[in-house]
Amino acid sequence: MTAPSDRDDAAGGQESQRSGRRGGGRAARRAARSGGPVEHLKYITRQIPKVNLLSEEGLALIEENAEIILEEIGIEFREDAEALALFKDAGADVDGERVRFPGGLARALISTAPATFTQIARNPERSVEIGGDNTVFAPVYGPPFVYDMEKGRRYAELEDFQNFVKLAYLTPAMHHSGGTVCEPVDVPVNKRHLDMVYAHMRYSDKPFMGSVTHPERAEDTVEMARILFGADVVDASTVLVSLINANSPMTFDATMLGALKVYARANQATVISPFILSGAMAPVTVAGVMAQTLAEAMAGMAFAQLCRPGAPVIFGSFASSISMQTGAPTFGTPEPALALYGLAALARRLGVPYRGGGSLTGSKLPDAQAAYESAQTLLPTVLAGTNFVLHSAGWLEGGLAAGYEKFVMDGDQLGMMQVLAKGYDLSGDGQAMDAIREVGPGSHFLGCTHTQANFETAFYRSTIADNSSFEQWQADGEKDATSRANDLYKSMLADYEAPPIDPGTDEALKEFIAKKKASMPDSMT
Repeated sequence: MTAPSDRDDAAGGQESQRSGRRGGGRAARRAARSGGPVEHLKYITRQIPKVNLLSEEGLALIEENAEIILEEIGIEFREDAEALALFKDAGADVDGERVRFPGGLARALISTAPATFTQIARNPERSVEIGGDNTVFAPVYGPPFVYDMEKGRRYAELEDFQNFVKLAYLTPAMHHSGGTVCEPVDVPVNKRHLDMVYAHMRYSDKPFMGSVTHPERAEDTVEMARILFGADVVDASTVLVSLINANSPMTFDATMLGALKVYARANQATVISPFILSGAMAPVTVAGVMAQTLAEAMAGMAFAQLCRPGAPVIFGSFASSISMQTGAPTFGTPEPALALYGLAALARRLGVPYRGGGSLTGSKLPDAQAAYESAQTLLPTVLAGTNFVLHSAGWLEGGLAAGYEKFVMDGDQLGMMQVLAKGYDLSGDGQAMDAIREVGPGSHFLGCTHTQANFETAFYRSTIADNSSFEQWQADGEKDATSRANDLYKSMLADYEAPPIDPGTDEALKEFIAKKKASMPDSMT
């Protein structure tokens, strides 16, 4: 019962001088659709407090329960004799494939992991710092299908993958290119990772994720990174973040362990992320989900440190509720949000960055259900202090589909979260006392000096919302938000220009890919 999404891998409208209409939404959309330099926003360094809903006593209780799981029940590490030997040498109790951790052992091993780390992008201006007060948005991960309002739902192809990489590059508040933004089924399984990693390297200059579907594919990713960045840079720095899922409950399989070893030993970051549908792969209670998630993640992060002490790790969680009538995953509900708040606080106490949340929905379309559920997931994600956010844009159908319109709709919301996280401007300009003195009682602020100096950047301007009058909306074609999003993503792709890359490096990457593909027959497994 494992979803492919994780397992497989600013000014507000200025008053118009004409009939009092507000044109902020249309003006923003025109600006977004016009050519010119691509706007990129730096990753979020929050200026607002993190929201913690669990008391000190509650956090300590969840930590105690996680230690009980690790010590009494244990975690299975399947079909990996090396992993079992490393744990035994470290002092764990190994019984077959079951590893039990004496009290405090996992936490002690994790202590060598950095609290924050920088992931270097090929454009240094796009590098991101993961951990601390920082939040990095990355797109949807893993869907086998794509959706747009004209062609509907269909299997993803390589062109779709490339399109989503381009859209992520063009989305200002998307700080990261992501990984498997969709699964291109028109390319053989054993070769598609080469095209996918190359797409991130060529069509974007933001940081990206590596392949985890086989250890050899992880090795190919590292080797391509060495071509792109230089072998010395890769060994000394983090240029890759890759998703390692626990096979919940309380199990890691050989595929994930093999990929984890490759990345950790190459000094590359891994997101150790239990994939939990509450009621199926964990208890139905929030406290039970948190304890099991913490135990599984700690076991995986401890193993990464055994592979290479100091290797960057991210404490990941993906916890969703399910319909107890049908078994289908549900999103935007209160219980996963409560788990997210608690797990983010537990990660901070453990001293490692935290991954969780996103813009999640079970809706099949970018409709009102998608909007509500995504908002109910994204806002807690930001308020909780999440450091690395997968699925921040494009997620539909419980992660089975990547939506074109949904991607740009979510991208608009990410921009709003970027503004929210900046908090209050209490500078002299932000206090606006000069404006209040200038205007005085009974007048208005539209023409005052302060407004004229600030109106272009005063408020966030949505790229999707229409705030015009009813008559103007009618004259513009009576389009709803999905139709406007359809126009926007098409214009973004039409205006896309690839960021420059060194021709010699690009040629070396293509040569590596060609040799690898020629060395093996096509396989769909």
